Formats: sequence, structure tokens, C-alpha cells
Amino acid sequence: MEIFAKNALLSDGWANDVRIETDGTRIATLRVGSKSAPGDTLVDTLLPALSNLHSHSFQRAMAGMTEYRASQRDSFWSWRELMYRFVDRLTPEQIEAIAALTFLEMQEAGYAAVAEFHYVHHQPDGRAYEDKAELSARICAAAAQTGIGLTLLPVLYSYGGAGQTQLAGGQLRFGNTPEAYLALIDAARTHLSDLPGDARLGIAPHSLRATCPDELAQVLAARPEGPVHIHVAEQVKEVEDVSAWLGQRPVEWLLDHTEVGPDWCLIHATHMTDAETRAMAASGAVAGLCPITEANLGDGAFNGATYLEAGGAFGVGSDSNVRISLTEELRTLEYSQRLRDMGRNVLASDALSTGATLYQGAATGGARALARDSGRIETGALADLVAINSASPALCALGNDRLLDGLVFAAADTAVTDLWSAGRHQVRGGRHIARATIEKSYRQAMAALMAAL
Repeated sequence: MEIFAKNALLSDGWANDVRIETDGTRIATLRVGSKSAPGDTLVDTLLPALSNLHSHSFQRAMAGMTEYRASQRDSFWSWRELMYRFVDRLTPEQIEAIAALTFLEMQEAGYAAVAEFHYVHHQPDGRAYEDKAELSARICAAAAQTGIGLTLLPVLYSYGGAGQTQLAGGQLRFGNTPEAYLALIDAARTHLSDLPGDARLGIAPHSLRATCPDELAQVLAARPEGPVHIHVAEQVKEVEDVSAWLGQRPVEWLLDHTEVGPDWCLIHATHMTDAETRAMAASGAVAGLCPITEANLGDGAFNGATYLEAGGAFGVGSDSNVRISLTEELRTLEYSQRLRDMGRNVLASDALSTGATLYQGAATGGARALARDSGRIETGALADLVAINSASPALCALGNDRLLDGLVFAAADTAVTDLWSAGRHQVRGGRHIARATIEKSYRQAMAALMAAL
């Protein structure tokens, strides 16, 4: 497969007239100052495509259903109760159909890969399916339909809250002992093996509140190769509950009691002290930020400036998938900092503009969080590539030094014309090649689901 780009952001900077040949999965050759050849896919501007580092795909079907007050003071915790009631109704077929549309929308927005933080494992009453990894298999099937790069993260969810409270209600579909969870990982690996070779498997202890120190240590000791993702410090109440139980704040406890390193991703590390922020940056872990969801749920703003000053790595994810927009995730991250600090260009570095800092940082950090050899355009890397139209009205007046700023702050995701996931050309002319079939299945699933609610 060959791609010819008028303009491309390579690992060593911008270049014109770039011709790329792939071996079907990776970038095999890269020539600058070249000419196009018959049969090349011609694009305007080529960028490294981002990885979406945090998704609960089933929640995409809830979008628009929770924007009313469920209590005197609505919060993440009241939203969670609504989510539990929703998840009780989902069938395996509906989970697959919802995931497929969600992954398709990610690719049309410019994401080449996704880390699916998958915690719905069982039947509504908590009984396992005959295939204990039935619902992991459905996620894999959705990835196969869309061609997205998948890092599957089956979730360990053992308790209903800090202090080992019992699971109840909607949580029954999530629960596993460490032994059952490790068996689930083995079963999920079998389904993942049916996907292309860029698929990855990791583990995801849900959070400190949903596990306990002994069980976390047991799972980490037995884990396969791959990344570790964990929710941490998303809500003030979570920090307070974990502190009262374990005697330390969650990020502080995690850094002191586990070997957190570059293969870890700490999701929603929102409520941290400056000392925790710097220590997390020094650990090499990736901060998994989901600004649209964090704004939607009222989580709070990440300590971004301090974290980046300390050299911290970060990436972005769509989490609840209430809105799937790569550009909006990045701009919301910066805007959250501006609103909190009442300043501008808070996350810009001395060397890079704000848009470049956000896009290139998220490309690198997201790839690391997914254990994915991507996030850059160079020979040997996975061909995770996205093409945008720099002649679109939001971008046409901008040179290369401002193009990423325009993409992040002014453009819509409709600027995306093409996307390749490990060389699989899944978006063409701004539309996923399987959209008609996947959208039809989604509509049928939603009609059946709404009839059951």
C-alpha cells in the first residue's frame, strides 16, 4: 500500500511531498521530496494518528439520557446509579453493536486505536456466561468489524466501594475474584488472537476502591505482559474514602505500594497534590485524561501545568463516549486549565505551541498507554496515520507552524479525510468503509434496547 502526502508531520518535523509504502501493517519506506505514482492514495496533510487510551464503549448508547437532575445535587455518584440500571438491560449482541459504532466514530474522528477498559463481564444476575469471556469476545468482534487497533483491558472489579464493601445491583455484572479474573484474562487472550497482530492485552484493576491491596498485589504478580490501567483520584469523595481506609491518598498509596512505571496508565488522576503530581510524572506512568467526560461528570480539572513542567506523559480518551471528538478532547483539556487559572496557553511549552504540545504529547503518550508502536511517522512504526484537509476553511490560512493549533482549536473532526489503523485504510473521504452496515446494526440494537427499558 502506498500513500502520497503533500505535507506530513514526520518524527523529525514537517516535510513536503512524502511518499510512504507500508508492508500492510508498518511503514516500510518513507521518501521525502518524492513524486506520486499511479495507484497511490493521495492526501493533503498526513499526521500520526492518536490512540484513544480510555473507553467504556457500551456507555455510548447512554449519550443524552442522563442530562437531567436525578437528585437535589446531581453528581458522578448519581450518574453512576443511572448507568447501573442501564447496563442491566444490555445483551451480548447489543454490546457488540454499540461497540462497533463507537469504534467507527472514533476512527472517523481520527483515532487509529482504542484501549477498551472493559468491565461488563457477566449476566445481569452476576452469573458467568458459558464462555466466561463472552463479552470480551464481543468487543473483539466489534474491533474486527471496524478494523480499529485494540488494546483490550479486562477489568478486575471485586468490591462495591472502599473498604471491601459488597457488590450490589448493577455491579454484579462486573465482579470477579482474582482467580476468576485471571481465568478471564486467559479466555480473553484466545479471542484476541483472532485479531490482527497489532492487538494487545493488558489488565485493569478498576480502582483502589473496587479492589484491595492483597488482591491487587496478587493480580499484578500474575499479570501477563502488557499495560496496566487503573482509575485513580477521579472524585473528591473517592480520595476521601480511600484515605480513610488505607491511610493515604490514592495516588500517594499507589506510588508507595506498587511498582508504577511507564507501562502504567493512571486514569483521571484529577485530584492530586503538587507533590503527587510531580511524583507521578517522575514514575513514567501516563496520565489518562478524558476531558469531555470529566467535564460532563463534573470531575474537576487535572493539574496539567505542574505535571507537564515535571516532564509527565499524557494521552486522551473518550471514556463514557458521550461525545466522540478527538479535537474537542484536546481543546477541552486546555480550556479546563484556562478556566481554572484564568490564563491562556497554559499547557504550551517553550518549544511548542499549545496545539502542538497537546497533539504531539497525546500521540506519544497514548501509544505508550496502549503498548502500541505508533504515535509517530517513521520507518518501522505501525502505520497508524490520519489525513486532514488543510484547505478546509478553518485551516486554509495557516502554515505548518500553526496547523496543529488550528486543528485543535478551530477545526471540526470533519477535517479528517482518511485514517489507517496499522495500515488498514478504514476511513476514506471522511467516512468509515463499513458505516452503512454497522450503523444499521446499531439502530436495530438500540430499538430493541429501548423497548426493554
